[in-house]
Amino acid sequence: AEAGGPRDTAPGQQLRALFYALPPGESSFRTVEEVPDYVEKSIPFFIAFIGLEFAVSWIQKRRLPGRINDGISSLSLGILSRLPDVLFRSIELISYIYVWNNYRLFELPWDSPWTWYLTLLGVDFAYYCFHRMSHEVNILWAAHQVHHSSEDYNLFTALRQSVVQKYTSWMFNLPMAFFIPPSVFAVHLQFNLLYQFWIHTEVITKLGPLEWILNTPSHHRVHHGRNPYCIDKNYGGTLIIWDRIFGTFEAEDAKVVYGLTHPVNSFDPIMLQLRPLAHIWNTFWATPGFCNKLSVIFKGPGWGPGKPRLGLPEEIPEITGKEVPFNPHVPAYLNCYALVHFAVIVDLYTELLASVTILSQGTVLLRIGFIILSLVSFGLLMENKSKAAILEIIRCLVFIGVYKLGDFRSQFSFLGYAYEV
Repeated sequence: AEAGGPRDTAPGQQLRALFYALPPGESSFRTVEEVPDYVEKSIPFFIAFIGLEFAVSWIQKRRLPGRINDGISSLSLGILSRLPDVLFRSIELISYIYVWNNYRLFELPWDSPWTWYLTLLGVDFAYYCFHRMSHEVNILWAAHQVHHSSEDYNLFTALRQSVVQKYTSWMFNLPMAFFIPPSVFAVHLQFNLLYQFWIHTEVITKLGPLEWILNTPSHHRVHHGRNPYCIDKNYGGTLIIWDRIFGTFEAEDAKVVYGLTHPVNSFDPIMLQLRPLAHIWNTFWATPGFCNKLSVIFKGPGWGPGKPRLGLPEEIPEITGKEVPFNPHVPAYLNCYALVHFAVIVDLYTELLASVTILSQGTVLLRIGFIILSLVSFGLLMENKSKAAILEIIRCLVFIGVYKLGDFRSQFSFLGYAYEV
């Protein structure tokens, strides 16, 4: 790497980064600029592990671990959540570096293993606190619920993220900025996120003694369940010790039914992001009394006048075992159509990431707008909505026009003619 630039990581190192298995000697850096973008470099491994999950699930159970509509929805939400990063630097790093530069009390050595392990614990504890608050404070839950909205549980679900959640999570990390260097924090912020990818699967059952210390697929399946025994449990990111300490741990028991207690029933990524916020808005104005209005925002999602802060457990819908996931019937050709066009959008998205520094702001905004339009159109197609056909025709005409003008281009030049077809 050039002096001051991010360092390259070997494939073996990148693979170990997914499991938080890079020791301090391989993942300590003097400056933030030297820290690799572990998340972006993990994309090939995400794809490989998703393929492996499909293969193992088919061998184990003779069925695939998910559905096309839900998978496209999860990937759409993942892309949508990353689009602000195309325009702005991470608010988590900006705020952290600002506090470090102006208010740090003392400076731990960036190359000390003790600093590395302390940051591991600090980042994971901050994540536990934020994650728990995201379930217990209604306005935070309105953002976080996007991640829980899938009624499947697979590696696609790990990529289902909120657009706005990062704009509230950053403050939980700020206490570390008083003494932990930003370069160390930037590494662990990524490692903590990457670790949580592989635990979103049903093909791994139990991991023996590791279940006592680490967050595992079994523990995280409970967290994603809507069974009454699963609600508000197992908040840990990498470690499960915080849940054991603070009384929020629950072991996997009865078969877990995934999703929200009151499903949104949509594959439209904008609807999935905004409907809970609209619900809070409407409830806020419909609730009498100023203090009650504040409670709508800052108490739990299940709160109502006269109820405890987190609502009444008996109001959580019981699980009968006969729950049917939201799965509108669409013709097979439409599934194929959506898959092909979604692959085109993924290509355009990755090409945008690779060339954003050399594009004009107008071109970047145009591409982002078109990606959002496409993701919404695919969601409506998967719901078999009548207005989806009109929107899709408009989207394709826009694509052809802009592609002809040269504002869109593929990473693979040989696909140009195929895209026009």
